[in-house]
Amino acid sequence: MDTSELDAWDPVAARQVRSLAGPLAKWWFRAEVRGLDNIPPGGGALVVANHSGGMLTPDVLIFAPEFYRHFGYGRPLYTLAHYGVLMGPTGALLRRIGVITASRENAAAALHSGAVVLVFPGGDYDAYRPTFGANTIDFNGRTGYIRTALAADVPIVPTVSIGAQESQLFLSRGHWLAKRLGLPRIRMDILPVSFGLPFGPSVIVPPNLPLPTKIVTEVLPPIDLTARFGTDPDIDEADSHIRHVMQAALDRLAAKRRFPVVG
Repeated sequence: MDTSELDAWDPVAARQVRSLAGPLAKWWFRAEVRGLDNIPPGGGALVVANHSGGMLTPDVLIFAPEFYRHFGYGRPLYTLAHYGVLMGPTGALLRRIGVITASRENAAAALHSGAVVLVFPGGDYDAYRPTFGANTIDFNGRTGYIRTALAADVPIVPTVSIGAQESQLFLSRGHWLAKRLGLPRIRMDILPVSFGLPFGPSVIVPPNLPLPTKIVTEVLPPIDLTARFGTDPDIDEADSHIRHVMQAALDRLAAKRRFPVVG
């Protein structure tokens, strides 16, 4: 791997983003992040979360400022992202605040360095799940995060978030539309269809502005895969357990939610 991706992390930039974007996200989404004490105080840890909010997902902008408020800037938080996110003029800034290309090599290097790594196994598939099925943990069969945690010998810290899928009306992932246009040939399996403000109907672009929906993120107790499943665990069994734990927590948060957007 290119170690410069990890070396690019800059605590000064992370602090600046926390001071600027953190309060804005907290105010607009009335955001709460609970349970940060569940992240082990030292050593590597893999935070596994559901992904929400479509193109303008607020997940990291909500989580990262609270992480640094809790742990300080001596411990980096790296976020795994598709390489396309790091292309273009914002790539350098994103690397400075800890966004790195999603690969097992990058994740291993970050975890072995003692950093916390945030991963959204469901990726865009998860972030564009239909609003009417918003409270479902579905990683689209992706289990690489289990192998990453096992290889680095670090705990998985399940984390769930609720509310961002109400920031606009996500109607469909658009599998049918992508297939009709032949996009799977260029590795695009979805073409999401949504409705929001100010543009109304949207097929990925233009991106509508997110409604000020209340977002609650909850960090759950860490899971030591080896201690629970043995030295040679069944990957599918471990994945099923992680998703079951997350689903139970998401169901609990959903039961306490009174109204869409209002929270």
